[in-house]
Amino acid sequence: MGSRTLIICTVIIGAMCLLPMVAVAIAAALGSFDTLSHLIDTVLLRYTLTTLALMVLVAIFTAIIGTGTAWLVTMTRFPGVRFFEISLALPFAFPAYVMGYAYTDFLDHPGAVQTFLRDVTGWGPRDYWFPEIRSVEGAALMLTLVLYPYVYLLARTAFLQESATATLAARSLGRGPWGAFWTVSLPMARPAIAGGVLLAVMETIADFGTVSYFGIQTFATGIYTSWFSLADRGGAAQLALCLLTFALFIAILERMQRGASKHHNAGKRIERVPPTQLTGWAKVGAMAACGAPVFFGFILPLVLLFEMSFASEQDLFSSRYIGFITNSIILAGVASVVTVLAAMLVAFNLRLNPGRLSLSAAHVSRIGYAVPGGVIAVGLLVPFAALDNGIDGLMRDWFGISTGLLFTGTITVLVMAYMVRFMAAALNTVEAGLSTIHPTTDAVARTLGRSPMTMLWSVHFPILRPTVFTAMLIVFVDVMKELPATLIMRPFNFDTLAVQAYRLASDERLSGAAVPSLVIVAVGLLPVILLCKALARRPGRQSSRPTAV
Repeated sequence: MGSRTLIICTVIIGAMCLLPMVAVAIAAALGSFDTLSHLIDTVLLRYTLTTLALMVLVAIFTAIIGTGTAWLVTMTRFPGVRFFEISLALPFAFPAYVMGYAYTDFLDHPGAVQTFLRDVTGWGPRDYWFPEIRSVEGAALMLTLVLYPYVYLLARTAFLQESATATLAARSLGRGPWGAFWTVSLPMARPAIAGGVLLAVMETIADFGTVSYFGIQTFATGIYTSWFSLADRGGAAQLALCLLTFALFIAILERMQRGASKHHNAGKRIERVPPTQLTGWAKVGAMAACGAPVFFGFILPLVLLFEMSFASEQDLFSSRYIGFITNSIILAGVASVVTVLAAMLVAFNLRLNPGRLSLSAAHVSRIGYAVPGGVIAVGLLVPFAALDNGIDGLMRDWFGISTGLLFTGTITVLVMAYMVRFMAAALNTVEAGLSTIHPTTDAVARTLGRSPMTMLWSVHFPILRPTVFTAMLIVFVDVMKELPATLIMRPFNFDTLAVQAYRLASDERLSGAAVPSLVIVAVGLLPVILLCKALARRPGRQSSRPTAV
């Protein structure tokens, strides 16, 4: 494969990633304006306000929790700090809807907490007030508990790369540890923190499982309701376009913040800020501040899910559940291989042919990370359904036979949706690996007569094998957790663990939903732990021993 063919393949991949967004825009424009008027008069304002409320709440609390814990484990020393460095990222393994199932069973009226409260006080059901978990605030709490690791990981990276010079200068001018944090560390890490918050916000507007289970009306639930319950394809496309506009606006902000963060580079040799040894109540406060997110975001929901699973009638080793696990692994495995292969082609083409066309194709390929799964599902179903109907009509006219649905409702289109959704995660990982390979390697391989594809597979791939494995692992876990695209596009009678958990929870069979949920969480733990260990190995040296405070 020559350079020209490589460029063509990259353009095709970019076009595939752009197709859902273009299809949604066209379908929305072709939809009836009566439908749009009805949406404006009835649900559009409610969807907008609810989605905005979730975004604001999640942004505020993920910023506070993620930034505070990242600073504590990086810049201070207290008992258990090494444990918290990794455990603070573990809630990342939980899908938000799984967290919602666990806490609903725990906090709802028949749950353990309220039952214990009534037993102790003797109160009746109407004698007390208890916060409602199935609310906007409850959904925001669930999303915050699983999304704050975005901010934590990025903020911790920024703090690790922070040079000691500015902080030591602030300390020499009389600033204490907290004063140095507010005046020096926080402003320098602000682009990374903002990037993590924006990523959490994008995941919030993309969430379907949590808000659907809690009965909260957002754009994500509106798309599903319009498509399936009301059979209103035009209305679904118009809602999807509104959500797409939200997502792309957030994506633009995130890219701007990422660009700003490039200016904070401490150089190749980083002399890290000396950590402060906490004592007394400061030590206790740090342990509590770091322990609370770990306990409520990982330990407690994990214990609750285990307890719920023991009370369920679900048999993980039954042929039915083996089918769910097999379907999930097949989808995740195929999608991870296809996505990473496409990412390697895009990244390698950009390395060899860094022109405007290659750069545009790479940027377009990344756009899917900002688009919710429900929008991608609608955007792919519209054109492929039209293609299926066109082929069926031609075959009926020419040969008198019906071909049915050749593409719609197949694994092929579903894998394409996963590729569009998670291409950015794979592409960013592969590009990071390629950046470590010196350009002279390419020059030497070309002088030995290697074609671009031969050079990729025989020279770069052996070097990139750990990076490729990491990218596949990330995509594999993301596909295992993905719900809206799977729910809308899966083939008939082809259910996954995520779909089974959602179906059981929708029927209020929370104990049964705990079984597939535990499997999803178990699969998600491995990449989170690997990511944290890789972060802990980042270069940097301490300038001195910890100081006490």
